Parts: sequence; C-alpha cells; structure tokens
Amino acid sequence: MSKLFLFMMTSLDGYFEGLNHDLSWHHTDDEFNNFAIKQTGEVGTILFGRRTYEMMADYWSKDAAYAENPAKIVHQMNDIPKVVFSHSLAIATWSNTKLVSTGVESFVRDLKTSAKQDLAIFGSNNLMVSLAEVGLVDEFRIMLNPVALGRGTALFTGLTRRFDLRLTSTRAFKNGNLLLTYHPST
Repeated sequence: MSKLFLFMMTSLDGYFEGLNHDLSWHHTDDEFNNFAIKQTGEVGTILFGRRTYEMMADYWSKDAAYAENPAKIVHQMNDIPKVVFSHSLAIATWSNTKLVSTGVESFVRDLKTSAKQDLAIFGSNNLMVSLAEVGLVDEFRIMLNPVALGRGTALFTGLTRRFDLRLTSTRAFKNGNLLLTYHPST
C-alpha cells in the first residue's frame, strides 16, 4: 500500500497562503530546489483540489516556470500523473491529469492500494483536511518559512475535530526554512 503525504509551505504564524492566495513569501533557493526534485521524484501521483490545480496548471505549464525553476522540477511537475478532485471543472487540461468529481474517499483508498509509488498532496488544504479527517493522510510535511504574514488562510482551515500529530523528524535549511514531518497520533 502506498503512503499519502501532504507537503505544504507555511508561515511562522500558521498560514499556507497570504491574502488573495499570495504565495510570493515562499523561501526557495538551490537547497530547496534540490529537496523538491528529490521529493517529487519519489511520487507516483499528485492529488489536487480544484483551486490549487488551476494555480499549479497555470504556473507549471508556462515558459515562466522554466525561467524561475530548474528544468528538472518543471518536467517532473508536467510529466507526473495528477488527479484533480472537483465538482465544478468540466475538463482537466494540464498534461497527465485525471478529473474525479465523485467518490473522492473511495478513489483515494483504491489508489493507495494499487499505486506503486507514494501519493502526494501539494497544497490543496481543503482536500487534505477532508482526507485527513477520514484517516487517509499518512504523513504531513510542513515547510515552516521564516516569515509572519499576519493574515491569510490558516493551515487545517475547515478541520471539524481535534487532530493530534506526532513529530517524527525535522530538517533545517540554510535559508531559515524548517521541514517538520508529522504522522497522525492515532
């Protein structure tokens, strides 16, 4: 059975996005890019909610992504199989993307059983919360950035119950980022 993990960048004050979905505060550099290439290379499928999918598809499928990132990560993001969960999208146009509009939990359970590599959620807080609440997220990789935003959307927004996590590892980056890896306590 494959593992499903979340990877999310957050601010010190707990936001995964600033106002108006702002992500310009992410601290990235060569060390982060090497980490991202390695992490993405171990993933067989990326899962997205609609809003994150639209933002990612718009960014990674354009030439600007090549100007701002190593070519390897751009190729990975475009080539890796992706699933977008949405009731409102009629078609998914980003390369190697499957659109699923119903039966999210059963689809993810089946995918975890049949996949040969790990599954990842990059962003997509609403999707992560819904899957975490039913026990389908196995690991939470939170990249804490050394910035306070003051306002934005908090990580785990929408959670309807207490959710205890156990810290399993940490990694400090030279740019001040701190990768915190958690597993559900139960």
